[in-house]
Amino acid sequence: MRVLELFSGLGGWRCALGDRGGVVAAYDVSEAANATYALNHGEVPEARELATVPLAELAATGADTWLMSPPCQPFCRMGNHQGLEDRRSLAFLHLMEVFRQAAPDRLVLENVVGFLGSDAHALLSERVRTHGMHQLDLQACPSRFGWPNQRPRVFLVASRKPLKALPQPRLPPRPIAEFLDDLEDETLYLRASKDARHHQGLDLVEAGDCRSACFIGGYGRRFVGSGSFLKTERGVRRFSPSEVARLLGLPEAFRFPEALSLEARYRLLGNSLSIPVAAWALDHL
Repeated sequence: MRVLELFSGLGGWRCALGDRGGVVAAYDVSEAANATYALNHGEVPEARELATVPLAELAATGADTWLMSPPCQPFCRMGNHQGLEDRRSLAFLHLMEVFRQAAPDRLVLENVVGFLGSDAHALLSERVRTHGMHQLDLQACPSRFGWPNQRPRVFLVASRKPLKALPQPRLPPRPIAEFLDDLEDETLYLRASKDARHHQGLDLVEAGDCRSACFIGGYGRRFVGSGSFLKTERGVRRFSPSEVARLLGLPEAFRFPEALSLEARYRLLGNSLSIPVAAWALDHL
């Protein structure tokens, strides 16, 4: 597969792709994302707003497969539910026009469960049908794949060849302890005042637990509903970026640019995807 990685972020789709093919071009407007992508994958994505990239430029890449994770805020539980009316859907709308004129042979889209049944889902499904392609709407969570993290997501898989839904594994999640840093970052512990103020709403887990909540992009700023916090003998702390990266299935060698702030690291991780689940979605192609 010759892959066009759209909304490329830190390169999660590229990690999941493995030896199934190669990325011929990646696009993302985030400077932090592109710097992280370059550090880990050795190539710099196009720093372009996808809504402005013409069909000819995308066609010139020679890609036959699109992998994409459009912004989820228009469809997520805590979002504004404006769907295609949300300004963050402009790039997706543009890509659907490109798809109408020149559809790839294959496409896999990842998003939150709220994407199913949305106007964006309906538009993409209509484009797929118009081109006589086959489609699967899949729902999966890494907790079924042996990972102690709850991150339910939708994967829309489309191909010119017939598709068949593959069974999901039923692996028991491993304990969180396996994903923790050897040395704790003491700066991640909450101050007593913060702990007391938010304690009732925090999703608290311990190292021996086999579950953690979905980490979102606001984990570095928010407390309630942003992800789990680790309870230890000395107090309560955030998970470190490297620990969240492991829970997402990113390679152990994955790293961030040193100058990147803690909040920026959490934001990129929260906007990324579960690598083992994405790899399973790609197996359908």
